[in-house]
Amino acid sequence: MMPAASLLENKTILVTGSAGFLAKVFVEKVLRIQPYVKKIYLLMRAPDSHSAAKRLRDEVMEKELFRVVKEKWGTDFEKFVSEKVVAVAGDVSREDLGIGDVDLKEGIWRETDLVVNFAATTRFDERYDVALATNTYGAAHVVKFSKKCVKIKLLVHVSTAYVCGEEAGIIKEKPVSMAKGGIGDDDDEMIFEIVDGERKLVQQTLLQLQSNKHLSSDCGDERGISSAMRLLGLERARHYGWPNTYTFTKAMGERIAMSLKGDLPLVILRPAIVTSTIKHPFPGWTEGVRTIDGFIVNYAKGRMKCLIERPETVYDLIPVDMVVNSIVGCICSAFQNQPLDLIYHLGSSRNPITSSDLRHCMFTFFSRNQWKDRHGRTLKASKWKTFSSFKTFQIYMTIRFLIPLKVLCLVNAALCHRFEAMCGDLDRKLKMAMRLVKLYEPYLLFVGIFDDTNLERLRARGRQNGWWGVEEMNMNAGSINWSDYIMNVHIPGLIRFVKF
Repeated sequence: MMPAASLLENKTILVTGSAGFLAKVFVEKVLRIQPYVKKIYLLMRAPDSHSAAKRLRDEVMEKELFRVVKEKWGTDFEKFVSEKVVAVAGDVSREDLGIGDVDLKEGIWRETDLVVNFAATTRFDERYDVALATNTYGAAHVVKFSKKCVKIKLLVHVSTAYVCGEEAGIIKEKPVSMAKGGIGDDDDEMIFEIVDGERKLVQQTLLQLQSNKHLSSDCGDERGISSAMRLLGLERARHYGWPNTYTFTKAMGERIAMSLKGDLPLVILRPAIVTSTIKHPFPGWTEGVRTIDGFIVNYAKGRMKCLIERPETVYDLIPVDMVVNSIVGCICSAFQNQPLDLIYHLGSSRNPITSSDLRHCMFTFFSRNQWKDRHGRTLKASKWKTFSSFKTFQIYMTIRFLIPLKVLCLVNAALCHRFEAMCGDLDRKLKMAMRLVKLYEPYLLFVGIFDDTNLERLRARGRQNGWWGVEEMNMNAGSINWSDYIMNVHIPGLIRFVKF
């Protein structure tokens, strides 16, 4: 019987995407449960070591997340961190992770026992060049770098359950198929061909945009290039059968990582919708407005009056500390030379929360806890209209908002553009709302169920080997009381983060 903490003792870990939400929770976990970890190298996107150290301080260690560790170490906290944590300037989109310090890079290759790749850009409609460089080529660069680490026991690549695209039914823990819609054979040669073809398309498109005689280097033109690259990403994703740039580039990243790994021990973790901490280091810590949080915030502010959804649609939520516990579970298995599966789904399919359940929790919470906006006006909870398809939503929006807007624009023209600013503002808001709903439609109406057989096997192995106690290393979403978590943990935590 060996607890998880002891398996991390005297280990050296390289973490990428270190300023991200998941990475911070992982680093806090390691420092809290195993102060005798040898070293944690945190790759920070930065031009030099000074900038990397500043990002480490400002964007990681100064966060409230580390409150428990700080309380434990008191005035020795900074000394403890300086001995255990090293900020590494680099970038996963470059070869050798963009680490310019040769001595440091070679030291990492000699010392590292474990690599955890969190690096990703998660915006659904990210610029295609950025998403491809980080989510796809970044994965390839991490694999190549990890293969040079002479002591490595495991590379954990964090992906997303939604690399499945818009599949329905039971979605197995198996490699994603790139051959959607009958496009070629799904083998390594095809994967490299697709990825290289997309890289060349991005390069050609950027050259065309930048050389266009109508463009210059001013801000407006840069916005135009950025917009064009976002549209290109969505077009390419939909061409291959994915709903957005994020999931498409992450799917390619998974496949290219598997194609390049060789003998490297690799596991791919696919979390579903990651939410705030449920237990450790304390309940309700979150950062950023993440997926469902956008709906919660806009509902609380009275901005959300209607939404596409089916009452039975399942929101596959998983608290971030349970995701991290699953990562640690994989690490424990590797360090004890026990078998690991290639892919793990991390979600709550065995204990689902439906869209109607979530809506009820939101209405109940904000009915009991009314908030005021910055002008002192009470934000009242209300029930919203629901639509079962984008088409019916579009019809409603046309009747309710677009036609009145067109009438206002006619009045504006007749009255010497007296309402010009109002027309422009309403037009932008309407287009933004339609774009966001269209972007999120595949998830609002998602009908897939993520199989987690491999994760169940890992949980059983953990119980048998005594890697964790029920509380500290719980990774069983079946234990969650969703009403209690949403109303007493998640929403209060979100409110602390977001200024209403």
